[in-house]
Amino acid sequence: MDEATLLGLERSVPRYTSYPTAAQFGTDIDGKAHRAWLTALPDGDISLYLHVPYCRALCWYCACHTAVTRGPEQIEAYGERLARELRMVARDVGVGRRLAALQLGGGTPTELGGDGLERLVERIAAHFTIDRDTEISIETDPRYLTPARAATLGAIGVNRASLGVQDFSPAVQRAINRWQPVETTARAMDALRHVGIARINIDLVYGLPLQTLDMLTATLERTVALAPSRIAVFGYAHVPWMARRQRAIDAATLPDMATRQAMARLTARDLAAAGYVAVGIDHYALPDDPLAIAAREGRLRRTFQGYTDVAAVPQVGLGASAISQLPGGFTQNAAGMKQYAEAINQGAYATARGCALNDDDRLAADVIERLMCDFIVDLDAVARRHGAPATLFDDDLERLRPYVEQGVVEIDGDVVRIPPAGRIATRLICAAFDHYLPTSGARHSSAV
Repeated sequence: MDEATLLGLERSVPRYTSYPTAAQFGTDIDGKAHRAWLTALPDGDISLYLHVPYCRALCWYCACHTAVTRGPEQIEAYGERLARELRMVARDVGVGRRLAALQLGGGTPTELGGDGLERLVERIAAHFTIDRDTEISIETDPRYLTPARAATLGAIGVNRASLGVQDFSPAVQRAINRWQPVETTARAMDALRHVGIARINIDLVYGLPLQTLDMLTATLERTVALAPSRIAVFGYAHVPWMARRQRAIDAATLPDMATRQAMARLTARDLAAAGYVAVGIDHYALPDDPLAIAAREGRLRRTFQGYTDVAAVPQVGLGASAISQLPGGFTQNAAGMKQYAEAINQGAYATARGCALNDDDRLAADVIERLMCDFIVDLDAVARRHGAPATLFDDDLERLRPYVEQGVVEIDGDVVRIPPAGRIATRLICAAFDHYLPTSGARHSSAV
């Protein structure tokens, strides 16, 4: 039996960017619940995530809620709806709150255009406090990032940019419908650095169609040569039942589980050799990057946007399909543009589903986040923080026994630790604490 089969790495489990996961969101959570949770927020900082679901073209590997940009009128109308939703949020959480972070994601947020981006940030600044410590980040497509658009990003205060690359191999790029020579990415990074945006992330993906270990090695080498401050390397999630565009990818061209496992180990080895610090299960950062520092100091967190060094504050999502992470629970806006637009145009929140949190959820979420971030958790300490007995974890620990026997997790009293050799199975280990998974019936991507 090979190692992948032995560890169960082919199992379908969540990515645990939250707990409970989005698979547990239900339609009983609506705009009224969302507003109630917003108005109940305690004083303090918040963060905003604004989703722009438009791209110049669709990449077949992508499972995000996106659509092709049809024209300036469509983009302008969407910007106005974001502004209306922003006013509602400011009304309900209180004008003037400081933003710990402002994230523009998508899709391709730069599709809003230079004027659209400037108007949007001006409106945000009119409702909330942005200071020198606010992280303002944006996702960008290097193929369409001109020097003029980079200048706009510098002018609106962006201090971190994420560039999608996925893989530099022409064969892989053709297979995922994304042609992007390395020179294109290099020019985009030069444009960003020229306007003072020095913190640049590059996003890569392993497990793509036609991708080989040699191709991944070459991509990693080229990425390191570009010297980004962070590199995220995600395992491709083939979910054609959810993302219809992925049906254009022939599943027979995807690397098998043994190759995916080798790709994950190759990535960790090569990026460590290049001086990057492993952060969580799929991020790498230079030692002086805030993410690496947060990991060393035990301040790393995990949200729907991945790993972050931003303090634990309520996160409010705006835009179609955007998710909010609030003390009361999670909410998600309608993904369909028609449903989103109708609600916002009527002055109502576009919340389509969500999940209220109970004490057991918060307890398990604490455990899972620490394992995903630190690879170690003291269950007794977590239980005491939540006013619960550590014996609540007895069944969870029993589910971990097979992994203890295989040497990928260690249990010492109430302390659970994932050693370096077991980190490839981190999502599986977290699944032992997921009380919804056995009966959820949801479909997920493979563990690696």
